[in-house]
Amino acid sequence: FPFDTKNVVFVLGGPGSGKGTNSAKLVEDFGFVHLSAGDLLRAEQQREVSQYGELIGHYIREGLIVPHEITIGLLRNAMMDHPASNRFLIDGFPRNLVQAKAFEDTVCKAKKVLYFECPEATMLERLLDRGKTSGRTDDNIGSIKKRFRTYINDSKPVIDEYAKEGKVMTVSCEASVEDVYKHTHDQIEALLRTLKKQAAEEKQSAKEKQSAKEQQAAKENSDKK
Repeated sequence: FPFDTKNVVFVLGGPGSGKGTNSAKLVEDFGFVHLSAGDLLRAEQQREVSQYGELIGHYIREGLIVPHEITIGLLRNAMMDHPASNRFLIDGFPRNLVQAKAFEDTVCKAKKVLYFECPEATMLERLLDRGKTSGRTDDNIGSIKKRFRTYINDSKPVIDEYAKEGKVMTVSCEASVEDVYKHTHDQIEALLRTLKKQAAEEKQSAKEKQSAKEQQAAKENSDKK
């Protein structure tokens, strides 16, 4: 499977920062495949024959990070389910630097990180509100506080690391839902324009190299005669 030809954008931010909501809109507008690491893990947990179900359940309840081998395996399989797509939003991953490195070593490098910056008080309010209807085992005050701690200790350093590489697109969540998405939309639109331009330049460069190679071979044949 040609993972290295895929355009992957990691979608990061604290619990309840709007990753899923905005990702769903990007799917509609730009044709991304949206893969939520959390949703994949929860689905695997529910699968009756899963050898990891109990383990995943424990990590999710405790607000801990599931071992990266499991999460990356699920993400690889999910990407392979969409061979025709070359645009992927991977939401809620990587959760720490070990996961980030393992994904880039075994799958592909992310083009960018879309980071939703949101105050903890806002996220807490949203999560408690969502917990009334979500049915998720981790949408309760105990799990939420553990998730915040894990996010600050492990996930925030991932954003800081990618920021050093100039790969982070930051969207502030302290605006209306419409304004947050407009900012998100504009950042992704600009990224896709850049990627399209790069792909065209690479194609042209490869064409020129091939042409030069053919001319050189023709000259060598002519010299032999």
